Amino acid sequence: MEAIEEHLDQTHRHFQHVTTPPAIIRQLLAWYDRHHRDLPWRVTPTAAAQGKRPDPYHIWLSEVMLQQTTVQAVKPYFAKFLAAWPTVADLAAAPTEDVMAAWAGLGYYARARNLKKCAEAVAEDHGGVFPDTEDGLRALPGIGDYTAAAVAAIAFNRPAAVMDGNVERVVSRLYAIDAPLPGSKPLMKAHVRDLTPEERPGDFAQAMMDLGATICTPKRPACAICPLRDHCLAFAEHDPERFPVKAAKKEKPVRFGAAFVAVNPEGEVLLRRRVDSGLLGGMTEVPTTDWTARQDGGQTVDHAPFQSAWQSCGTVTHVFTHFELRLSVFRAKADETIHPGGWWEPVTNLGTQALPTVMKKVISQAIPLAFERDPNR
Repeated sequence: MEAIEEHLDQTHRHFQHVTTPPAIIRQLLAWYDRHHRDLPWRVTPTAAAQGKRPDPYHIWLSEVMLQQTTVQAVKPYFAKFLAAWPTVADLAAAPTEDVMAAWAGLGYYARARNLKKCAEAVAEDHGGVFPDTEDGLRALPGIGDYTAAAVAAIAFNRPAAVMDGNVERVVSRLYAIDAPLPGSKPLMKAHVRDLTPEERPGDFAQAMMDLGATICTPKRPACAICPLRDHCLAFAEHDPERFPVKAAKKEKPVRFGAAFVAVNPEGEVLLRRRVDSGLLGGMTEVPTTDWTARQDGGQTVDHAPFQSAWQSCGTVTHVFTHFELRLSVFRAKADETIHPGGWWEPVTNLGTQALPTVMKKVISQAIPLAFERDPNR
């Protein structure tokens, strides 16, 4: 805490003859009014001036989807969810399997499980109305500090300090924060809190995100047209790409396992549902060996779920956040009476199942045209 206060004091002394937080806020919001991104969940400044207000359900849904995921990837999923479940009450009442299937391909599947639990809590405990404070939002299942702040600021106009990766980059450059991530996050959050205005806090948060996404980019930032360049220490030092400073990356471990694609005489594939907890919890898969992020699984037909004439189909590689997975893929024709803990699904229906990307890779390796009719592929 003392280090944060010392840095804030030093930054204030350096900037006091140049700028103040009100100047930064004013110039950033003026830029946002002219150059904001049009996003399907966003109420633009023009629409807000005409009396339109953000829908908390839309803001919450988009913020959960946007965690670790790009805007372009999220847009079709956001539209699909709203078409299927227009309100949080609709989502709360939906079968979990349907929600997981709709989420398939978006990744980080714990988000989908928490999304469902949160919707149920809002519907059952809050009458279908989201709490309008950070503390109230944070008390809901699956909502952490960032999402609580984002929904409070954007949906309810609360002066909450919102900090995602884009905001981290802007703030680290604005104040030339030398301490590496993730240790510097409390300091960055303190700066964001100091900057966040009482008026238009939601627009300010979105303006910071837009600035980081469109101008203050990781590589080759467009400093020449940045509304905050006169206030930016990194720009003054002619070295914006040095920030944010990151700790040296650890090499990702590689894990190994095997996956088994069984096809019956009817052209159906044997699927099963993963347990709710852990990596890919609740999603659908073909039988695999017991690999995890911490240990390898079996890699040969000796570990198949049942005996058959298994044929090797090569290997697929999938990179998760914390490790790389390499799965040996095997295929076999099987009797349709065999279904060890699973069910038979027509190949033509695979696109509707809650199959994560790694499982789509596995099935495609064994059945190359399996997803040719899948609109989400």
